[in-house]
Parts: sequence; structure tokens; C-alpha cells
Amino acid sequence: MRPLNIGDLKINVPIIQGGMGIGISLSKLASAVANMGGVGIISTVGIGLTGKQTAKGYKNGNIEAIRNEIRKAREMTPGVLGVNIMSVLTDFSEMVKTSIDEGIDIIFSGAGLPLDLPSYLTKGMKTKLVPIVSSGRAANIIAQKWKQNYDYLPDAFVVEGPKAGGHLGFKADALFDVGNKLENLVDEVVKVAQEIKEKFNKEIPVIAAGGIFTGQDIKSIMKRGASAVQLGTRFIATEECDASDEFKQSVVNATKEDIQIIKSPVGMPGRSIFNKFLKEAADGQRRPAVCKHNCIRSCNPKTTMYCISEALLAAFKGNLKDGFAFVGSNADRVKTVSTVENIFNELEDEYNKAD
Repeated sequence: MRPLNIGDLKINVPIIQGGMGIGISLSKLASAVANMGGVGIISTVGIGLTGKQTAKGYKNGNIEAIRNEIRKAREMTPGVLGVNIMSVLTDFSEMVKTSIDEGIDIIFSGAGLPLDLPSYLTKGMKTKLVPIVSSGRAANIIAQKWKQNYDYLPDAFVVEGPKAGGHLGFKADALFDVGNKLENLVDEVVKVAQEIKEKFNKEIPVIAAGGIFTGQDIKSIMKRGASAVQLGTRFIATEECDASDEFKQSVVNATKEDIQIIKSPVGMPGRSIFNKFLKEAADGQRRPAVCKHNCIRSCNPKTTMYCISEALLAAFKGNLKDGFAFVGSNADRVKTVSTVENIFNELEDEYNKAD
């Protein structure tokens, strides 16, 4: 696999570990991936709920936890680290500022269009800004707005297809449209990146995400013009993953039939392992009495079926009776708890043997 260059940032292995919250990808997993030459990503959503910062209040706890996790990861790796910050978070601005202050290498941002992301960069800051998009149109809009308002262009694009885990950037009835297959979306975004290069002489690599599981998958999507890939689910069932053993085992035990599309309180469809909690939520038995955190702009606590922060936090801690696991479409192919090193070796071996 050829190294990935994002501006002056060299990534030896073109594999990015997806940001998974709440608490699934923190400093331990991110540093392990970075030590293998890829990009390790710390998920920031609800990060303050995962440790001792809870007593400081939701937003203050998040900010302290971001600082702590970035610093812990830096102690464990000299490699490339990123954070994933959803643009719909109510403390988006504070999270971005804190990550830049801590010298994070890359900010990945999706779940909406992060149109003001470049406004947080100040002179001399080397943090790269990478929006996560689900279409060529979205990539084009972001590039135009950033250039027009901030004279800044994206440093890369992550294009996430409908086979990804967690929240999906598609309407539920569009998830299985042929036009939304990852291969077609990569073609769209690569075309946008090429047009930007021709116009502004800036190289913008495209990172493909969603449903990529093997080295063969990596080689195939790179033939379409992707410069790198992002994988999330493959890294859940690893010794280094920050999730509980129960969470990891729920992925190992998942069957194809267990993996279903759900309606998230965030207002997007999501892919998860369906369980009793989600059935109870669908039946109206998990409505929250109050909104504890006010974490997501698009969540209406008066009408939501359940508190997604509390559900994901419970799952992170191993309580699947009161929560659930977000996963990608290939979660049923995860058969055992492995290590990050083994997965990198498997992917490289498969890539080298692929046509």
C-alpha cells in the first residue's frame, strides 16, 4: 500500500481508524493504530461521560476529557492522531478549539456540513481539516464555502457510503440505491477533488469508508481513485479497543440478521446490532423523563424514543440491556477478538494477494 500524504503530513499506511463513540475509540485504540503507521482517531462525542470528568458537567467534562485523551495518546505513540467531531454537537466549537490547542494532527467532521470549520484555525496551526461527506455534491458545497469564506480548501475528504456503522448520511429509503454504492460515491468525490486540483493546484486525497473489511476491498476501492480507506468495525473486537469486553463480544456474536437499520434520535438512520433495548425503545418503553446533556442540536427530548447518549454510554460500559452497539454492515464477519497489529498484517497480506 502506498503511503498517504495529506499536505505535509505523511501517513505510512493508508488506513484510518474510524471515530466510534461513545468511548469506543479513545486514546488506547487510537494510539495502537497510529503505532502501526495508520491514523488513530479519538471520538469526541460524549467523551466526558466515559471517565471521572462527569462531575464537572457535560460540556466542561467533554473538554477536559478531550485534552486528557489526546495527551494520553501522545504519550503512547509518535504517530498520526486525529479526532472525530460531529458538526451537530452543541459543544462543537469548544471541541474544535480544544483539539487544535492540543496540536491534534487531523480533525474529521461529519454528521452535517461543517461549513465553519476553517474559522477555528489560526496562523501557524498545522491541524488538517477533513470533512466527512456522503456525496460529490456535499464535497463540492463544502469546498466552495470554505474557499469563499475562509480562503481554505479541505485537506482531504472522507466519503462514507451507506454500509458504514453508526449514523448514516442518507435518507432511509436511499440506503440501498445503486447510485449510493461506495464505488459510485468515490467516483463522484474523486471528480470533485480533481476539479479542485485543476483550479487551485491543491491535492485533496479521497478516503473511502463504509463496508470496507478486507485487503481486497482496499485494493478495489483504491483502483477507483481512493488514496486511503477508513475502517471502524474491524477495530472494535481488538484487545486495544477502549470498549468493554461485553461490547466487543456483542460484535463477535452478531449474525447478519442482527445487523439492522434503526431510526436514531439524531434524525438520521443508523446501523446497529438490534437487541431488546432497541425493541423496547421502538415500543415506546424507553422515553427519557428529562434531557440530561443537551448534547445534539437535532435531538428533540420531547419526542425522542430514547436518549442516545445514555444508551451508547451504557453499551460502552458493557450494559447492553440499557444500550446498543453501532456497527458496520460486515460486523457478522468479525469472529474473534484480535489485536490491531494482527488486523494490519491481515489487511496488508490480503492487499498484496489481491488482483
